[in-house]
Amino acid sequence: MTARTWNASGTSEDFADGAERLRRLRRLSGIARLMDTAIGIPGTRIRFGADSIMGLLPVIGDGAGAMVGLYIVNEARRLGVPKEKLTRMVGNIAMDAVVGSVPLVGDLFDVYFKSHRRNVDMIIDHFGIHRDELRRKRSSA
Repeated sequence: MTARTWNASGTSEDFADGAERLRRLRRLSGIARLMDTAIGIPGTRIRFGADSIMGLLPVIGDGAGAMVGLYIVNEARRLGVPKEKLTRMVGNIAMDAVVGSVPLVGDLFDVYFKSHRRNVDMIIDHFGIHRDELRRKRSSA
């Protein structure tokens, strides 16, 4: 597979910026996976992550999950995602934190409403990247 540049000019500086962007998107994707889908229940298609587990601690767990979500939003801002999308991303985090703080119902909600994954998908879609491009290539050296 050939290297993909992010800007039409194709200079080596653009390639470096694109490589840095891809590295940051990989990191954000990993964080979203850890928070939302790291653990699967065998025999089902249900997946959950650290956000669901932390949510079992009233207020503190949901607050911690929201802080991780705000980190993702800040990275999106630094990458140049438009304000409209950033606002939607903050809304996803707010929904997750508010509904997630309701005992029992919030814990179930956390399993199905994956705000971190939704937000990272929004960033990836903004840059027109396919998920396959985020997978690290293993070198055979």
